[in-house]
Amino acid sequence: MGPLLWLSLLGQLLLLRPPATWSAGRIQVFVLPHSHMDVGWVFTVQESMRAYAANVYTTVVAELTRGEQRRFIAVEQEFFRLWWDGVASEQQKHQVRQLLDEGRLEFVLGGQVMHDEAVTHLDDQILQLTEGHGFLYETFGIQPQFSWHVDPFGASATTPTLFAMAGFNAHVISRIDYNLKDAMQEAQALQFVWRGSPTLSEKQEIFTHVMDCYSYCTPSHIPFSNRSGFYWNGVAVFPEPPPDGVYPNMSEPVTLDNIHLYAEALVANVKQRATWFRTPHVLWPWGCDKQFFNASVQFRNMDPLLEYINNRAAQYGISVQYATLRDYFQALHASNMTWGIHDHHDFLPYSSEPWQAWTGFYASRSTLKGLARQASAMLYAGESMFARYMWPKPHGTMDPTWALQQLQQLRWAVSEVQHHDAITGTESPKVNNMYVEHLGTAMLGIRKMMASIALDRPSVSDIDTGPVGYFASVYNPLAWKITTIVTLTVAFPNVNVTDELDQPVSAQIQNSTNDPSAYDLLILTTIPGLSYRHYKIRHTYGDQADTKEPVVPLASTLKFSPKLRNQTSQEVKLLIPVTNDCYTLLFDQDSNMLHSIQERQSNRTVRMTQEFLEYWANGDVKQGPISDNYMFTSNDTAKPTWEAVGMEMVVGPLATDIRQYFYRNIIDQDYIYSIHSRLAHVHPNPAGELLCQRIEQQYRAGPLELNREAILRISSDLNSQKILYSDNNGYQMQQRLHKAFKSNPIARNYYPMVQSAFIEDDKSRLVLLADQAHGVSSQENGQVEVMLHRRLWNNLDWNLKYNLTLNDTSVVHSGLWLLLGPKSVTTGLYPRSGVALQHRPIVLFRELTEEEAPIQRPQNHRAVTLPPNLHLQILSIPGWNYSSNHGLHLKNLQRGHPEKPQANLQRVLLRLHHLYEAGEDSVLSQPVTVDLKVTLQGLGSVVAVEERSLTGTWDMHRLQRWQWRTRTGHQGNPTSPAESAGSSIITVYPKEIRTFFVYFQQ
Repeated sequence: MGPLLWLSLLGQLLLLRPPATWSAGRIQVFVLPHSHMDVGWVFTVQESMRAYAANVYTTVVAELTRGEQRRFIAVEQEFFRLWWDGVASEQQKHQVRQLLDEGRLEFVLGGQVMHDEAVTHLDDQILQLTEGHGFLYETFGIQPQFSWHVDPFGASATTPTLFAMAGFNAHVISRIDYNLKDAMQEAQALQFVWRGSPTLSEKQEIFTHVMDCYSYCTPSHIPFSNRSGFYWNGVAVFPEPPPDGVYPNMSEPVTLDNIHLYAEALVANVKQRATWFRTPHVLWPWGCDKQFFNASVQFRNMDPLLEYINNRAAQYGISVQYATLRDYFQALHASNMTWGIHDHHDFLPYSSEPWQAWTGFYASRSTLKGLARQASAMLYAGESMFARYMWPKPHGTMDPTWALQQLQQLRWAVSEVQHHDAITGTESPKVNNMYVEHLGTAMLGIRKMMASIALDRPSVSDIDTGPVGYFASVYNPLAWKITTIVTLTVAFPNVNVTDELDQPVSAQIQNSTNDPSAYDLLILTTIPGLSYRHYKIRHTYGDQADTKEPVVPLASTLKFSPKLRNQTSQEVKLLIPVTNDCYTLLFDQDSNMLHSIQERQSNRTVRMTQEFLEYWANGDVKQGPISDNYMFTSNDTAKPTWEAVGMEMVVGPLATDIRQYFYRNIIDQDYIYSIHSRLAHVHPNPAGELLCQRIEQQYRAGPLELNREAILRISSDLNSQKILYSDNNGYQMQQRLHKAFKSNPIARNYYPMVQSAFIEDDKSRLVLLADQAHGVSSQENGQVEVMLHRRLWNNLDWNLKYNLTLNDTSVVHSGLWLLLGPKSVTTGLYPRSGVALQHRPIVLFRELTEEEAPIQRPQNHRAVTLPPNLHLQILSIPGWNYSSNHGLHLKNLQRGHPEKPQANLQRVLLRLHHLYEAGEDSVLSQPVTVDLKVTLQGLGSVVAVEERSLTGTWDMHRLQRWQWRTRTGHQGNPTSPAESAGSSIITVYPKEIRTFFVYFQQ
């Protein structure tokens, strides 16, 4: 958020600041006991469970039971579920239910993790919330209503919108730019109503509380002691707790001799905080990272301290009480204040000090970021494939219970890696390995499930070693008809490819980019929504003249010798064109570099070059600011670190591939960077529109030298004025004005790109679509740079102690699709293209044998097709067994608490997402009306439709969120007209995400 936007917000809120008349009255303090438990970071999940996490729940439950005044909030469900399933006794489970009923234990946020907001995708945020909320509702009948997002490194405007859709009444954040937080404190502007979506506006607004400068931790300093304050249970010991139960660094216990000193320290801190807020209600978080593993010590010290202060309330001018978030926000809501409004801008990037811009993590551990998105895409495809398998009836031998277990394992793994010290790349190497192992194991299970469904076989081949060939099934997980090129790696160059009707298909074969002993087979395929295409790939012998079968043509390869970077070129450029019906790419033969792109829509040629550069990081804290896995600190502009570029073009009837190789020295055998570009030769008809109008690129970077941060820089002659647009979580775009910071200006002008970014002028727009998260910036006019990879080491004590130095020696592979054209064209294309990149077809194949009987393929049901502006965000069988009727569900829970309810395979979760902003496109921004009975008839006969909240736990006709008074006469976009309960005909408005339970005729 730029300085002008900050001033606009603060100016608006200053007008609302009331005279501090309450300051002479009593301050009401809400002491909020909590433990911040990272789901991985320095230590693995299992190490954390052994060292402290299990003890948090064991001791907190015991201590809450002993004192009626005590309270506690629980956040991360991964730890709680591990405790519930593997540690808790029946008595402890009974106590938990009683504490929840009495409101003394409260689940806030309720997701599997506290997810990062900068580099996570919308789909995965919803998934991890849905997993946690589903467990809490099925087990306890409770629905979290308050967020606790206090540690992610910056705040996205997507988050308040999603949390409103999930039924939350208030939202808590903490990490925003230090300058802005200081200014908001002075203006008493830390609380506001956030309208995160420009289109949904007040329809999905949420009251937001920004933690003050003390963040989510209790003040660690107390003036009368050199020990930490208010952390009486000490510091957790890893990996095992001390046998004698004595923990190091205990705070000074509360005694009769020092209780007045503790009271004065607490009161002074409360009164300081009170000046930053508009009401006499102070939220005082008590806890921090890994606290409350010995809750008896904590409460035994705090109980007399609170009693001491309350007995002197008139003297101190404050009263104190243990509280949950509900207690605090209920008091705040009852004050009936009029609140300021924050619009759709985010709070990114986050800087904690002038030279500490937390923009490095946008690209840290790039390989994990890519794997996390691959796993998410595989889960998405597996969910709908399983739902299609089950309806209208299972049509194979696969055990549905086993399949659901595989899906559940990948749901957990994908949810886990959304944690704010996971996908961010800010964890230690062993924790990174844990995430990779969990994702890899779960993905393997889903591949087996998919093979059982699509191939009716238990396993899938990676590469053919048999004499005959393959049978391949290609599944389209999107609810649109797509035309695309799928690539298979085969062991032989002579192949014949036929479809289900034994007809030849368009294909080409070429040398593999990954394996010099193998070949890439490209197949042009058109697949209806949620449907399969099946292909036989046979090894042929001889050429086409010697066989009756048509042979797939072999692409020709043109090689260009490496050219020096600083080599002076002649006056007249020798430009090599690569053309399809949408673009002509022109490459400079003197440099082997991209020279320009001509786009056919407006017949405009845009000068454009692509190159790799590196920022050189400082690794010595004595020499100045450093880069680490969190922060990016540029000492200078990026430098080109390659000397020469080699190139080859692979030309075939389906596509032309351009492979550029960047060498540090012209005599090197191994390259350090590469760009593989593909231009498809298809006509831009409705089926091939997206394929024709994208330039697909794959990048390879590394291994890097130490303390290098590698970028891809795209320079063009677009007059973009250094204005960049990048997305919040693949949901909405943010304008990023280049800001002239005095300190660290390069790093502080970096932003996250989760799925898309673009620059534009009055004629054209250049769009970048990403298959994983990156950092992105526009440092000069017409320029975009994407940070691809980082390898860092520094001597900061903290990093050395916990091995957080990001010495990443990996080779990174990532991809972008480029779109270039008039804004009117790219506006309609890029949201759908971004979804198509994330959810490419799934290719499953196995070996053919000569004596194999005719293939019995799974029946291809009727396609599921949605309008082009409506995305099938999920089609899943979640397995939850709770009643959709809330009252009935609570009665069922009161009758008894089965530990493992039988999975419900009849309930289907459907979520639809309108991809476009209001007014963004004259056609695609219109509301969409669909009849689910018609749309889903390929799965079976729909007998019931229930609309639910975002995570499925609220009946939308029962959900009543709190209204917060605002000073505005603005009327936002019209709310959706009320539809009759259970109607299958629904209308989805721009940017809406609507969730349903669907039931089919059995």
